[in-house]
Amino acid sequence: MATERLSMRHTREILRQKLTLSRSHRAIAQSLGLSSGTVGATVLRARAAGLDWAQVEALTDDALEGRLYGLRAVAGSRGRPWPDCAALHAERRKPGVTLELLHLEYLEQHPDGYRYTQFCEIYRRWLGRRGLSMRQVHHAGEKLFVDYAGQKPSFIDPATGERITVELFVAVLGASNYTYAEATRTSRSPTGSPAINAPSPSSAGSPPRSSATSSRAAWSSRAATSPACSGPTRSSPSTTVR
Repeated sequence: MATERLSMRHTREILRQKLTLSRSHRAIAQSLGLSSGTVGATVLRARAAGLDWAQVEALTDDALEGRLYGLRAVAGSRGRPWPDCAALHAERRKPGVTLELLHLEYLEQHPDGYRYTQFCEIYRRWLGRRGLSMRQVHHAGEKLFVDYAGQKPSFIDPATGERITVELFVAVLGASNYTYAEATRTSRSPTGSPAINAPSPSSAGSPPRSSATSSRAAWSSRAATSPACSGPTRSSPSTTVR
């Protein structure tokens, strides 16, 4: 029964409709945009594993995949500890945490574990099986996303040697990802934001029609209609300190 593996979201929905609603393979396939053969193969795997709907509901995605398909074989992986992808996903939400950093921490606990490339592939396969996505389409010049960075950079005052923490204001065009960044002493000023007069990072010379921001950025319509800036680029944003 060699077949391409479905996301666990699709797998569960196939089994729900078959095991609880007793729908035909064709009806299920039409409702999910799949082929009848794919639906039939999934149902056969569930029956071969002796699964009913109560068991399917109780299993995690990884456990269900293991029951239906067996453990995914990886060349040279025998005996290697499997990364905890759920924990990795939670850690990645923290500021400054990257997959590279998480891999180093994983190797500290498991020196004989997966190398970085395979580590990332395992995580991305797990992420793909979650079946969650949010697709946004941005038209050129339509939206400007602005906010202050969660992590604050700092600089050394050459006169006193004091380390001074600053705010990092960032503006990004949705379609092109062109970026403007400006370090400021504070996120507050009499005008609302010290970066309020910052130019839009538009290479086309026309301001965006709307802006998206957090409340902390205190962005106003004045900033969204400011003149274009030709300096910042995606790879080398302009950064100044006020």
